[in-house]
Amino acid sequence: PYVTRNYVGSGVVVSSDGHIVTNHHVTDNASRIYVTLWNNDLYEAKMVGSDKDTDLAVIKIEAQGLTTGHFADSEHSNTGDVVLAIGNPYGLNQSVSLGIISATGRKGLNISSYENFIQTDAAINEGNSGGALINSLGDVVGISTASYIQYGAEGINFAIPSNTAKQIVDSIITYGEVRRGWFGIYFFKPQ
Repeated sequence: PYVTRNYVGSGVVVSSDGHIVTNHHVTDNASRIYVTLWNNDLYEAKMVGSDKDTDLAVIKIEAQGLTTGHFADSEHSNTGDVVLAIGNPYGLNQSVSLGIISATGRKGLNISSYENFIQTDAAINEGNSGGALINSLGDVVGISTASYIQYGAEGINFAIPSNTAKQIVDSIITYGEVRRGWFGIYFFKPQ
C-alpha cells in the first residue's frame, strides 16, 4: 500500500483555449492534475511549464471558449486599494474574501528567488494558492501565493503582481519555459 497526497489550489484562466496560471508549489511533483471549472465541469490538465523561481506554473485543459481573467497593470496598485481573493480555500469552491492592499514591493521573505509581492489582508488560505487577487473593477492584480504565519500573525498574505505573472505566463506558453536575460560579471584583483 502507498499513500498519495492530494493538493488543492486555485487558478486563473488566461486563454480561451484552456491555459490556466496557478502556483508552482500547487503542481510540483504532481502525477495528475485535475481542474474543476465554476460550472463543475471536470478536466484533466497537462503541464505546460513551471517556474520555481517565481512560484508560477501554467497548465492546459482541452476546452474552447473559456472566459479569461483580465490582467490589470499591477504598477497602478497602491496601498489602501480594495482587493478580493478568489479561490478554493480548504476545498470550499468559489470563495471570496475582501481586504486591502497593505503594501507593494515586499521583498526579503525567502518565499521565492524573485520577490516583489503585493501584501494584503484579504484571506489567502490553503487552497487559495494560484487564485486571483482582483481589484474593485474585477481585474486581476495578482496571483495569490502565500500567507505569513509566525507568532499568531493573521492577515498578512502575499500575491505575485500581475505584471510578473503575465510575463512568466507568456514565456511559458511561447517557449515551454521561462527565458530570462542574464550576464556574468567576474571580479578579479589586479596584481
